[in-house]
Amino acid sequence: MERDAIQRGTQCNRAPARGKSRISKVGNQKLRNLLFLCAFSAYKHNKACREIYERIAAKGKSKKLALIAVANKLLKQAFAIAKSGLPYDEKFVSKLN
Repeated sequence: MERDAIQRGTQCNRAPARGKSRISKVGNQKLRNLLFLCAFSAYKHNKACREIYERIAAKGKSKKLALIAVANKLLKQAFAIAKSGLPYDEKFVSKLN
């Protein structure tokens, strides 16, 4: 059975469809914890992060899941700033959209 699943590109050991959601434990634990703590501050002071948090919370999702999404947004913002070399601009709009 496992061999057939690998050939089809599916997983045999899937998480249950229902139940408590969990944070992935892949990656650097200290960085993951730091990003999660920064998400609390970003939710209060970063407009883009606040919008994401409120949108996810309005769907009835857990606050923890919304904060994980905020942490992901922070990581993307930090990477974009480091890659472009431009200072952070709250009013910046991507030219791809």
